[in-house]
Amino acid sequence: MIAKLVSGLLAVPAAAVWLSAQPAGAASPRKPVRPPSVPIAAVDPYFSVWSPADCLTDAETCHWTGAEHRLTLMARIDGKPWRFAGASPADVPAMKQTGRTVTPTRSLYTFEAAGVVLSVTFLTPLLLDDLDLLSRPVSYIEVEARSADGAAHDVAVLGAVTGVWAVHSPEQEVTWQTYRTREARPLVGAKIGTTAQPVLERAGDQIRIDWGYLHLAFRDEPGVSLVVTTVEDAVSRFTTAGTLEGVASLAPPRAAEGTAMACSLPMGRVGRRPVSRLIALAYDDLYSVEYFHRKLRPYWRRGGADALSVISEGIEQYPAVRKRCEAFDRELLNDARRAGGDDYADIVALAYRQAIAAHKLVEGPGGKPLLFSKESSSGACMATVDVTYPSCPMFLLFNPELLKALMEPVFQYSESSLWPHDFAPHDVGLYPLANGQAYGGGPDNLAMQMPVEESGNMLIMTAALCDVDGNARYAARHWDELTAWARYLSSKGLDPENQLCTDDFAGHLAHNTNLSIKAILAVACYSKMAAQLGKDDIAREFRAMAEDMARQWKEMAADGGHYRLAFDQPGSWSMKYNLVWDRLLDLNLFDEDITRTELASYPARTNAYGLPLDNRKTYTKGDWMVWTASLHETKAGFQQTIAPLWKFLNESPDRVAFGDWHDTVTGRVTVFRARSVVGGVFIKMMMDESLYGKWSRRAAAK
Repeated sequence: MIAKLVSGLLAVPAAAVWLSAQPAGAASPRKPVRPPSVPIAAVDPYFSVWSPADCLTDAETCHWTGAEHRLTLMARIDGKPWRFAGASPADVPAMKQTGRTVTPTRSLYTFEAAGVVLSVTFLTPLLLDDLDLLSRPVSYIEVEARSADGAAHDVAVLGAVTGVWAVHSPEQEVTWQTYRTREARPLVGAKIGTTAQPVLERAGDQIRIDWGYLHLAFRDEPGVSLVVTTVEDAVSRFTTAGTLEGVASLAPPRAAEGTAMACSLPMGRVGRRPVSRLIALAYDDLYSVEYFHRKLRPYWRRGGADALSVISEGIEQYPAVRKRCEAFDRELLNDARRAGGDDYADIVALAYRQAIAAHKLVEGPGGKPLLFSKESSSGACMATVDVTYPSCPMFLLFNPELLKALMEPVFQYSESSLWPHDFAPHDVGLYPLANGQAYGGGPDNLAMQMPVEESGNMLIMTAALCDVDGNARYAARHWDELTAWARYLSSKGLDPENQLCTDDFAGHLAHNTNLSIKAILAVACYSKMAAQLGKDDIAREFRAMAEDMARQWKEMAADGGHYRLAFDQPGSWSMKYNLVWDRLLDLNLFDEDITRTELASYPARTNAYGLPLDNRKTYTKGDWMVWTASLHETKAGFQQTIAPLWKFLNESPDRVAFGDWHDTVTGRVTVFRARSVVGGVFIKMMMDESLYGKWSRRAAAK
């Protein structure tokens, strides 16, 4: 099993509700974190919309790439219109925002105006132990109204999304269709998508999907109305009449930019008793990825499911789903507080949906689930090994089978004739086309490969899975590849040649000590798996290699009161975040004084927004900060190390989804945003076996 925490890592019990009232006697309420950007509908790499402002009415919502994906939400209270999502129309006054909280699965806002309180919930039920729910492409907007002054008020709600949500460029032509279902709980809805429908034809990083259909749907109840029109016409009619009845529908096709699906939902006379209405947004992408020239459907479509039935089911199940998400959020954040304190719980809350939404779950060959990451904002490679490596703690914690679903495409690619090398590949393609390595021009470009990095990553992650499973059957399925990688590392890993590591933005580096740590631990991981499989001679051989390499590492890297960035660079230093696996996997290769010496050297090097990655620049990586902090033997040490990361999230001037690469002096985000690697922050919870075992057992039981 994953290593037990030393007693100093155990935390005090957490409060029952995140960011709620403080314990009796507290001097003042704790300041909640200010999210740099708030997830509104974060579902997958294409269906990913955020609010980049403190108030939901201060800016238009946008795709994670920054392209405007406008969501307009308005309330009409006693005949007067109020805006509560979106910066326009500017001539409609904004309701006063009185609260904002981000939990793992929900973004919660409260507003007040004209004697009415609105509570608005944006919920995406990304529960990793339920693949049906996880893959369902539905995100919810729930609006609840109640009287704040004791009087009854006439209330109606308008919701509108533009056709731009379904295109790469606003000028692309779209078409649409409205529908009413005749099921037990009838729906009203519309879907919109490009006329051309270029399925899986566009690949790359800063792009939006332009195939499939965006759906807006809600329950068919008295007084509801829906129309495809312009936002301006919808707002004008709603402002004067509180309904969209009478608005002429546009005739398709036309440019996406001037088109919107809009609905009006009456709430009637609202008193002290809350009244709620629900809008479902869904994206049916038809096909999600291409896997070695075979188009794969999203996982939810297996067995022939269609979009309308899935949306209908999603709306019908919403009350139960909301309760599950509320319970999950409470439990997870309590566990996070127990493991690392309040700041850590805030970081976990901001990381959770983002990390999952950078993946797509599909039905693979034979009906088995495959999970593909997209390197959002960092090149768009898919199934990238050194992106899976930092994110793997989240999957190991909540559902290890999903880590296998992430790694399987890499194993299959490596075991095919398409991959010619005795080290692991970097990726399997350019999202959404998994047709062979994309990074650096493909497998023939040796200068851009990451042989030590990716081989080490695959061995360590496989060993962690075997620890979770309590056996090495998964390793046995891929033993030839694991053996080749272990032998490569045993000869090349101690003193790596001039090559890239996962921190490739820093450039090539020879004699990288942190990369060497990874290689040494990976060799020991291979030994551990061999022992689990009864291959005792191999286990002894590679364990002896790893122990000898670790002894040499200590001598070669020592530099007085710390250890070097590179063996041949006296006076250099770096974060040794890879050491965390020595403790997690009970490998016990590196002397404890190495970790203590490194940790003791870090405070003097730490800037306002964190510990730099190494001595070359002032930038850092948020995921590696948490890994490094997790090496502390005390909760206080962990909290001290992550406090600047919380400060960065709270103060960075860049209003983008959790940027994992930022400057520790200015707090500015450096390129990376909306990436899956923030799943790495969950590594701290893995170090408490009681927390780790609880979640993984729950997933295994389903």
